[in-house]
Amino acid sequence: MIVSVIGLGYIGLPTAAILASRGIKVVGVDTNQHVVDTINKGKVHIVEPDLDTKVHTSVQTGNLRATIQVEKADVFIITVPTPFKENHIPDISYIESAAKAIASVLEKGNLVILESTSPVGTTEKVMEWMREECHNLSFPEFGVDSGLADIFVAHCPERVLPGNILHELIENDRTIGGITIQCAKRARDLYKVFVKADFLITDC
Repeated sequence: MIVSVIGLGYIGLPTAAILASRGIKVVGVDTNQHVVDTINKGKVHIVEPDLDTKVHTSVQTGNLRATIQVEKADVFIITVPTPFKENHIPDISYIESAAKAIASVLEKGNLVILESTSPVGTTEKVMEWMREECHNLSFPEFGVDSGLADIFVAHCPERVLPGNILHELIENDRTIGGITIQCAKRARDLYKVFVKADFLITDC
């Protein structure tokens, strides 16, 4: 399995490093060339306890590498920022850019997970942005578990405290909302690789 983590900040890089430490091949994607170069040297650009060691080891074993271009993968995890604009309106343009970049390499059977903190309805928007670019692939219909869709889409927001991120990514319970319950279960199967806590399966 290859997992692509889009956005290598305070959530994306720890998530990528934890997956890589479990033997998963991880390709981290970031638009900042300095971030990409730093990670590929086995170093980190953010301060978080024990992250530097985990990244260094994962790069050395070949399970983690970074790039500025989205590549084909089995799973895509979107962990880009969602800053506020004026009047506290969330800016989801980074999510839109990530979704469209993923669409350019999307293949049947792929799972796309949105982790970025975002307004209700953003998961559906991610799916629509990808659908607009991928006319040859079928996407799930909200609430309809037909099992016939080519692509699986879910939302799994993280809730972690800086300074304890690596521990909490593993130990905190996870709520996973899928476009369909089948999508949510596919995401749960991925998180089971490293999450030791409970999962709440719901819709997005």
